[in-house]
Amino acid sequence: MDLAVHPVPADFGAKLGREQARDLYKRADDDPDGFWLEQARRLDWERSPRQAGDWSFHEEDFRIRWFADGQLNLSVNCLDRHLAMRRERTAIIFEGDEPGEGRRLTYRELYEETCRFANLLVSRGVRRGDRVMIYLPMIPEAAAAMLACARIGAIHSVVFGGFSPDSLAGRIADCDAVAVITADEGMRGGRPIPLKRNVDTALEKRDVATVIVVTRTGADVPMKEGRDLSYSALRDSLATDCPPEPMDAEDPLFILYTSGSTGQPKGVVHATGGYAVWAAATFDWVFDYREGDIYWCTADVGWITGHTYVVYGPLMNGATTVMFDGVPNYPDYGRFWDTVDRLGVTIFYTAPTAIRALMREGDEPVKRHSRKSLRLLATVGEPINPEAWEWYWRVVGDGRCPIVDTWWQTETGGILISPLPGATALKPGSATRPLPGIKPLLVDAEGKELHGPASGNLCIAASWPGQMRTVWGDHRRFFETYFTTYRGLYFTGDGCRRDEDGYYWITGRVDDVINVSGHRIGTAEVESALVAHAKVAEAAVVAFPHEIKGQAIHAYVISTRARQGTTSCAATSTRRSGAEIGALAAPHRIQFALRCPRLARARSCAGSRGRSRKARPPASATPRRLPTPAWSTRLLQALAISTRRRPEARLTSRRIVRHGADGPTRGCARDPRSHRPDG
Repeated sequence: MDLAVHPVPADFGAKLGREQARDLYKRADDDPDGFWLEQARRLDWERSPRQAGDWSFHEEDFRIRWFADGQLNLSVNCLDRHLAMRRERTAIIFEGDEPGEGRRLTYRELYEETCRFANLLVSRGVRRGDRVMIYLPMIPEAAAAMLACARIGAIHSVVFGGFSPDSLAGRIADCDAVAVITADEGMRGGRPIPLKRNVDTALEKRDVATVIVVTRTGADVPMKEGRDLSYSALRDSLATDCPPEPMDAEDPLFILYTSGSTGQPKGVVHATGGYAVWAAATFDWVFDYREGDIYWCTADVGWITGHTYVVYGPLMNGATTVMFDGVPNYPDYGRFWDTVDRLGVTIFYTAPTAIRALMREGDEPVKRHSRKSLRLLATVGEPINPEAWEWYWRVVGDGRCPIVDTWWQTETGGILISPLPGATALKPGSATRPLPGIKPLLVDAEGKELHGPASGNLCIAASWPGQMRTVWGDHRRFFETYFTTYRGLYFTGDGCRRDEDGYYWITGRVDDVINVSGHRIGTAEVESALVAHAKVAEAAVVAFPHEIKGQAIHAYVISTRARQGTTSCAATSTRRSGAEIGALAAPHRIQFALRCPRLARARSCAGSRGRSRKARPPASATPRRLPTPAWSTRLLQALAISTRRRPEARLTSRRIVRHGADGPTRGCARDPRSHRPDG
């Protein structure tokens, strides 16, 4: 093994020790169908399944189905089945933006809140299969709204509260939503977020029949008669029981939009039964939850981590889960550790971006809090570098808490590669080994499987219950995006190294997606936003290493010749860049150049089956830097970016966007063997 190995602490006492883990893997290998049906028995079913997986990754008979003959309701598995024995156990601890601002909901109270939301939706005509958009802060009502949709068979689609009105409008239109659940405002870092006003702006493009508004700050917001309802005003009149709708295991549970290699986000669809089994099983295996634990995942419910490991996974296991509506540096950089001490958190799950940002502030903000309640640490999002891992283990965990570094995706529904804390020796920076039933493999650019220690493209050879089922409204795009690069395999889009001990080390994206703070941003989306400004002729974006975010965005921009010398205000472009996608997608740097066709060719080569995913641009591919045009000064300032350095760029994008007479048009300079379709 590598020298930097952390053994399982002798006194950790996990439910899954080495022997139990070895038996679990053996059952998964020897009798896959029996193993998966055994995992399905974690749940309460209206009709228990007798069929496990039915799947093929080949085009001629492509299908993914799990437990297809079963029926269940996911809200029942999160709430109803706990009422007999755990009704007064705390289900959710809400920690607000201000330290100590919050409340606790028992399983009984969360059940009643869920039924109130469900009854209100039903009274407004929302039925099984309808799509409901949720645009809420990290408050308990967000979990209740998700569970209410699951209870009545509606399909929820949660949108991160930091996304713009344009992003929200696009998602509402794409899934043909009939209702939106939002709040008057959100609060992050002491600043209000105008959620209801964002919804109103989005609905100017495509209206819905119902908008339910939860009171978060008490701000005065406009309400449209006949459409908008104040949840607080109606809450006490709503019944606290609602019959659950029996759902087929393959019925859609939710749609979650994620960036793709084209400008159109993908609506990832997860099915009820398989997702529920995978969320429940992986939460139990990876986090070793025990009676009395306080579990805190810092993710927002607008991301898949919030779905699986803030709401569904913990609640199916009868756990106490923390919902955090703040930020790690407000009111100071000790916020996480103050909260850990105050709430008695025992399991802490956060992103490498947050860890690196806190590490930069030194040990003192951590050390002034005891953190003695912690027994397990975890990471999720982008790969964590060994230095940050060691700091997390040594300073935050005092060298006594195992770290589970988890790898998975929106598309996978739950964790695929991770240590089992009571059974796996840890290597800083490695996600270690696949979970039971997961069959990863590495392939080269031509699809040849690589054995033993190797670096290549990460694929999965066999389906698992939590796998996404389709892209909403575009099943062909689903197949072409994930299953055409390497025939008969699910292609993750990630590069990976496997060491001599069989440990997996994720090396980053190999497609047209940039991973910013663990959030996937499509390059084409950013380029389209940039060329929307009339003075931008062409734009191309690439990723570059960032010490906090993991990756950040560097944009190459060519000004239109006729307008290079103008001094007109660039505020419209600035607003559009943020408004079309969201603050996460703002370029960290913009570099103005005379031309970039050679850059386009370099990028197309970098994208060809991931061959050059670590390549840096050759000198001939880097455009000559121009003085910043006068009109762009305010653009640079407003985007809070810098043009002082050239990027040491990992070239992930192949697309050049040109501004023509009829508006923005995309021209794609790409290798003909490039693995990502236009969709």
